[in-house]
Amino acid sequence: MKITIVSPAYPLRGGIAHFTGLLYKELAPEREVRVITFKRQYPKILFPGKSQLEPEKSSEPIPSEILLDSINPLNWKKAGKKIAADKPDLVIFAYWLSFFAPAFASISKIVKQNNKTKIAILCHNVIPHEPKPFDEKLTKMFFRYGDYFVTLSESVKKDLLKIIPDAKVKQLFHPVYSNFGNPVNKEGARAKLGIKAKKVLLFFGFIRDYKGLDTLFEALSRIDDPELVAVVAGEFYSGKEKYFEMIEKFNLKEKVLMFNDFIPTEEVKYFFSAADVVMLPYKDATQSGILQIANNFRKPVIATDVGGLSELIEEGKTGFVVEKNNPPKIAEAINKFYENYDEDFYAKNVAQRAGMYSWERFAKELINFVNENSESEPAGTKLT
Repeated sequence: MKITIVSPAYPLRGGIAHFTGLLYKELAPEREVRVITFKRQYPKILFPGKSQLEPEKSSEPIPSEILLDSINPLNWKKAGKKIAADKPDLVIFAYWLSFFAPAFASISKIVKQNNKTKIAILCHNVIPHEPKPFDEKLTKMFFRYGDYFVTLSESVKKDLLKIIPDAKVKQLFHPVYSNFGNPVNKEGARAKLGIKAKKVLLFFGFIRDYKGLDTLFEALSRIDDPELVAVVAGEFYSGKEKYFEMIEKFNLKEKVLMFNDFIPTEEVKYFFSAADVVMLPYKDATQSGILQIANNFRKPVIATDVGGLSELIEEGKTGFVVEKNNPPKIAEAINKFYENYDEDFYAKNVAQRAGMYSWERFAKELINFVNENSESEPAGTKLT
């Protein structure tokens, strides 16, 4: 049985590339799996970060064919013909942004002409976090080629059904990111990072406005605790000036430690191991890979009630969920968390929760979903 995955993948960096790598490793032992990724994912003018590539030593590579050019229609035709000629049983497209819809639609149109290949669209997002007026039109253009859809949260499923009401869709879950290693000693991690505080919050990942770092800073300004510090670890993908202005305005120099660069894979374990709790003060979300990194490191989470975040948190056991855009409520949750802080209690509960989100289960349910639907089709091809 042959599967082709079209997605960001190594050597590209970012959460979806990591997701694809882990999915490949789960599917490949028993199937013929091919990964096709981008040679140009974003034009430089549209990319807010410093680099689109993983540092060479920072990620475990997977075999991938570096083929796609997101802005070259001639390349799309070439890629489509190549995939069609290979005649995979299933092509899985990772989808998160309408910018890629024209390329994916062009490729899909050619692939479907072989009268064999089915197309599954793995929806990380349907509506982007920072939406544009043309998103729905472009997304529909691609989604009409989808035979099967997989979403990672209820909110994304709802977004999908607004656009494609009769979509064959399966809501699964975002598996735990297990590729960042195991936890290390908390005190050793703090020493490595130069953290001297006794209470440590972690805000991790690319910094974009929708992730609510400004809301966290306002919450911190309401907490009078000299033992508390927030570690902000990640590269700015939106203007950083306003955040440093807030640090000055709220006198947070002693409460915030900034590590504002891309965090290589082998360094991630130190930041999560050093933290007591991971902060997700998002203003908008679907699901969060950061939450599933926190689960990997057995860390509780304080998150806002947006997208599917609350679906993965057991209130008071693996974290707390608060109203979005509400700094007083975030401050209240932080204080509540530390009132009776018991590291072992949270770690045990998070470990139990994380066990529900394995890659083995995800891959099995994905393939079962495709099989269940293909069997009802005239030319259905059962996958194994």
